[in-house]
Amino acid sequence: MSRLGDLIRLERTRQGLTHKQVAKKCGVSDKYLMEVEAGTRIIADDQARRILKTMGLREQTEADFTLDDIAATVDLQSAVPRIQQAAEKKKAEKKPEPAAETDPGVSGSIWLDALSGVLKHVPVYNAVMKEVGHRLLPITNGKIEGAAPDKVFYFMAPDNDLRGFRIQRGDLLLVVPAQAAIDGAIMLLQTPRGRVLRKVKRVNDYQAMLQKYDESFESEIHNFNELTFVGRCVRLEAELS
Repeated sequence: MSRLGDLIRLERTRQGLTHKQVAKKCGVSDKYLMEVEAGTRIIADDQARRILKTMGLREQTEADFTLDDIAATVDLQSAVPRIQQAAEKKKAEKKPEPAAETDPGVSGSIWLDALSGVLKHVPVYNAVMKEVGHRLLPITNGKIEGAAPDKVFYFMAPDNDLRGFRIQRGDLLLVVPAQAAIDGAIMLLQTPRGRVLRKVKRVNDYQAMLQKYDESFESEIHNFNELTFVGRCVRLEAELS
């Protein structure tokens, strides 16, 4: 399946245009356009961008997603039914669609209309919780890894305390909220020295063992009332050296 073909199909569907209308506007045959959308014909990036631009889609949107970001991340096929429903609703309400030539991609931006709930800029924080970047993640059923999208974040490992667990300094861990000890999980904790990563093992109903493993394996047992859990690490992104 062609991602660029999906993008073209999605924007054409949003505007309620036929293959023939778009083909005529863009100077291509309707057969060519249908083959591109179906993924049976390869289209060059610059040609796809020209077609999308002619239809009125800006390359950069208000949500600050680029065409490349979305093409690489979103399951565009799953968005098509929602686009069709939105187009039918607009038609039923008889609200005029802004002309693409005079208002390219602003209030009618495809991403604001349909994909604002599909992608999320997830912040990347360092050890002092300063934002140092972001990652684009898809939202599924209104959540990311089962949590509210605005509650998840990436934490950059500040040291090699978990190197024995294959987590090294500079690796990124996706954190979802968790205020209680989860047995066997890598968790982010708030300590008087700042935020740290530890593997957690429940000892009993009121104690947990915090493990780290750099040059050697070390562990400490704490009462739950001494610990402040921030979240559970559910995903690891590491650079290949």
